[in-house]
Amino acid sequence: MTDAAKTDATPPLLDRLRAAARARPRHIILPEGHDPRVAEAALRLTEAGLARITLMNGPGIAGVTALDPAAAPDLVELSTHWHRMRAAKGMTAERALAEMRDPIRQAAMRGRLGQADGTLGGAVATTAETVRAALQIIGRAPDAAIVSSFFLMIPPAETAAPDAMIFADCGLVIAPDATGLAAIARASARSCRQLLGQAPRVALLSFSTAGSAEHDSLERIREALALVRAAEPDLEIDGEMQFDAALDPAIRARKAPKSRLTGPANVVVFPDLASGNIGYKIAQRLGRCHAIGPILQGLASPANDLSRGCTPEDIVNAAIITSLTAK
Repeated sequence: MTDAAKTDATPPLLDRLRAAARARPRHIILPEGHDPRVAEAALRLTEAGLARITLMNGPGIAGVTALDPAAAPDLVELSTHWHRMRAAKGMTAERALAEMRDPIRQAAMRGRLGQADGTLGGAVATTAETVRAALQIIGRAPDAAIVSSFFLMIPPAETAAPDAMIFADCGLVIAPDATGLAAIARASARSCRQLLGQAPRVALLSFSTAGSAEHDSLERIREALALVRAAEPDLEIDGEMQFDAALDPAIRARKAPKSRLTGPANVVVFPDLASGNIGYKIAQRLGRCHAIGPILQGLASPANDLSRGCTPEDIVNAAIITSLTAK
């Protein structure tokens, strides 16, 4: 859905994430190797030791495993798995075989079966195609209430913001109810711990801070807060809250003196996809933040989406995040 914003220098956090990926290179499938950008990213990831790459339908690259999905030696086995999974919904063996020749679907099946640590597509395929394959084939993790997404936002060094923030959900769930918002908040907090190694400070965003306004739409956010606190009483979370109060402790002290947040929020949860998608793009284009994502959370195995306008560097960064979110 998006690409990483271009700034003048590589942020230190990206250097740290690269070092972490290099210390434990994971097996990532890139199913769109016929695209020169994807092939270039495969080369860079391999040469830098950032991941072990399987490239579908791509050129021969030293150190990269090449795979023609339509002629894969285990194609029948993969299609048999797919047929069994969807037979009750009318899937035939013939159709399963045809669909498993599709690189996006086959990559997802290999992720499901543990043949790869993660998959990354969408440079050519649409977001709908990429996400549908992930949802249908990989499916939700056992402990995930829903599948949602986040963007890793890396502000310029000269700002007063944290060195990285999680923005959720800016790419998948259109209009979450209170239960959905709570699930997104909890999943994003876990992603913060896993990816950034930081204690999450979560803000549920709105146009109101601590009751400064009243509207029916605020009840959903307040209910989500109560659900999260009941499930994870030790999680540092507050809301409803405007973005300035979430980010600036001095403003928060004036607007919400009883807030439980002990510092600037490093996880912000938008009330819906419209505000989230608009918000991250403003931060990216006007605030010069690096924006990496959307990163899907809640799947049984990592599978992520790219922008069809992505660059090789965007693909490299997304592959790094995919690697670091693998179990």
